[in-house]
Amino acid sequence: MVSLNPVRVLKYDAEEEKAEIARLSSFIGATAIGDLVKSTLGPKGMDKILISSGRSAGQVEVTNDGATILKSVGVDNPAAKILVDMSKVQDDEVGDGTTSVTVLASELLKEAEKLIEQKIHPQTIIAGWRKAIEVARNALHLASYDNSANSDKFKEDLMNIARTTLSSKILSHYKEHFSKLAVDAVFRLKGSSDLQSIQIIKKKGGTLEDSFLDDGFLLDKKVGIHQPKRIENALILIANTPMDTDKIKVFGSHIKVDSMAKIAELESAEKEKMKDKVNKILKHNCNVFINRQLIYNYPEQLFADAGVMAIEHADFDGIERLALVTGGEIVSTFDNPEMVKLGKCDVIEQVMIGEDILLRFGGVALGEACTIIIRGATQQIIDEAERSIHDALCVLTATVKESRIVFGGGCSEMLMAVAVSNEAVKTAGKEAVAMEAFSRALQQLPTTIADNAGYDSAQLVSELRAAHVNGKNTMGLDMEKGQIGDVKQLGITESFVVKRQVLLSAVEAAEMILRVDNIIKCAPRKRVEDRGHC
Repeated sequence: MVSLNPVRVLKYDAEEEKAEIARLSSFIGATAIGDLVKSTLGPKGMDKILISSGRSAGQVEVTNDGATILKSVGVDNPAAKILVDMSKVQDDEVGDGTTSVTVLASELLKEAEKLIEQKIHPQTIIAGWRKAIEVARNALHLASYDNSANSDKFKEDLMNIARTTLSSKILSHYKEHFSKLAVDAVFRLKGSSDLQSIQIIKKKGGTLEDSFLDDGFLLDKKVGIHQPKRIENALILIANTPMDTDKIKVFGSHIKVDSMAKIAELESAEKEKMKDKVNKILKHNCNVFINRQLIYNYPEQLFADAGVMAIEHADFDGIERLALVTGGEIVSTFDNPEMVKLGKCDVIEQVMIGEDILLRFGGVALGEACTIIIRGATQQIIDEAERSIHDALCVLTATVKESRIVFGGGCSEMLMAVAVSNEAVKTAGKEAVAMEAFSRALQQLPTTIADNAGYDSAQLVSELRAAHVNGKNTMGLDMEKGQIGDVKQLGITESFVVKRQVLLSAVEAAEMILRVDNIIKCAPRKRVEDRGHC
């Protein structure tokens, strides 16, 4: 008898998980991520405290934003990483629905795990899901409506969407104030989806209710000493150039001098060089000079003598946006004034917000430009308020682009679940079982919303399902009263784009994880030490 040793293909430090073990590992990772963010879903969802480590050790964030939580959590499980990436894409694409998409994908995989235990093949489950998603998508589209032809109704729809989006955030107590603020900012964009025109500035102090919308561009910088504090009909030269004379820039060289007078001569040469540069800048006929880099004392003095307002160290995001809204260009050489496009605005003046002085650019070339100033008691509150208002702005701009509206409060999910369940009854074969599982996963979203509010989810969801089966397609969860209600009358509406993206992204991610039957971890690369030759 010859004993055959199994052939090992992989390196010894490599790991491999096969078939059921690989699938189980994926399901456990995805379920853990879903359970992590599940408690933040809905208007009564709870928040998480995130404490950072490393360089910014001890920094605290308090948030219920799914994308922020998942981005901050270090995960090692590959399936969990797929869900984290999916929530990031959801955040980048439409700005909201990050928690919903993660919970739905997680619930789909929970249902798939039960079906695999019943010996149903993953490809059969995927085929059933493909049929289910078409049915769900059609049902969602048929239930949506569009009021974009009527500006008053459309504005009210946008207000309702903003209220619904903010109702699950820290701003829920001030949602009326912030909804109006977000809708006004989006209406200024005049159909554009470029959120760069809307700047958000955070200033500690006051309360959240003290936040306001300013129809100018604000820059958190101060003007130089002895320079004009207010300029009308501003012509702005925006630059990214070094303006420092305190260092002798002869790099890579050693200079030997035999007296202090020689050093003074070198410094004098540097000053003359800087004076020439300032004169070149002044030839552009600008009365405001904004630089990305520092402006040292000597050039600052030269600008003051010429009556030019000079602003240094404008942060890069600020200067990029400033060039956009004032219609200017960022320049770094000054030899051809006739080729440079200057920015323009009606007035630049100092304004005081809290205890800080900011520069306000009024009447900028880009009329859409505006600034939202967020006030709050602590840094954590204003950071979370910024995330919340950003979500609302993203959803509103997505709705302006594709103006269809659907109902929220679990109404759309139950509508799709009932449509899929009805289609499953007519479908022969094992695919029908997968479709039923898809329907159950969709129903988990309203169940979670009710659970997070402390209500009897089994009772509420069964009442909601019965209402939808009986044709009451506008019924959803009223979380203020803890009962089902007509969400059309309650004004609980959401963007069709967000809902559709949640559905498609969750199914695609769940499908990808379900297809896996092997996980291979590569052997770590060993460091090769050159010990020399004997």
